[in-house]
Amino acid sequence: MPRQPLPLDPAPANAAVLAELLDGGQAFRWTQAGCKPGVWMGRWSNHAITIQPDQAGGGRLVWTGDADAAAVHRYFAADCDWAKLVDDLPWRSDAHLARCLAAYPGLRILRQPFGETLLGFLCSATKQIVQIKQMMALLAERLGEGGALPTWERLAVADDAVLRGCQLGFRAGYIKRTAEYLAERPGWLELTEVLPYAEAKARLCELPGVGEKVADCVLLFGGGKLEAFPVDTWIIKVMSRHYGLDGWSPAQVAHFGRTHFGASAGLAQQFLFAWERANRV
Repeated sequence: MPRQPLPLDPAPANAAVLAELLDGGQAFRWTQAGCKPGVWMGRWSNHAITIQPDQAGGGRLVWTGDADAAAVHRYFAADCDWAKLVDDLPWRSDAHLARCLAAYPGLRILRQPFGETLLGFLCSATKQIVQIKQMMALLAERLGEGGALPTWERLAVADDAVLRGCQLGFRAGYIKRTAEYLAERPGWLELTEVLPYAEAKARLCELPGVGEKVADCVLLFGGGKLEAFPVDTWIIKVMSRHYGLDGWSPAQVAHFGRTHFGASAGLAQQFLFAWERANRV
């Protein structure tokens, strides 16, 4: 299959920004292709593609693989005006945010399948990105078909030993009970995805193993709800060090984030998160 252009505007400015986009905690099914910087192989739904910089230059990206252009464009939210969304953030009055935006030009929010995003973040409790990726790969290998992740119906009837064999640990129970809940309620996730942010978050928090942080991650990275502001240990550090919120609870930090950064608070969160991890002390 010939390589096809991926019209991202702005595109990730360099290999480091592309790595942050694909392997920085939004998604867990991308791997770097050998030792080639900037070449990544990824999966979602029944799609598998390779993405890399265009050899012709110009800062463009090209892709090839088992997907149609519409699916790839949706996954990368190519229809959103990311330049405007970034410019609308309060970087003019927020020096730290301005520094983070300058460090990761072209960073954006992926638009992953909602159910897959939920599964990934159910695996995330107390785990690092590399471990979550291992869990997702094992779930696809042992319970999925054709490299795809297993359906919730398949997970609902999966043997507990098989789930634990996917390195899930205590998360196996959450995933099993959530899968049973969803298998008994066809259309529940589809409805949740299209509800307004607050309603969708409340519904997600009904699921076993889903707290406010996981719900916000699912809504941001899978539901396209940019007002979601996930708060993890990195964001707690950011807000303590750079915004004077030492000792604030995650809920208080999330409220501050949505208020201070505005309608695209979740986009700001990704820049803050990326900068803090890269400059950890």
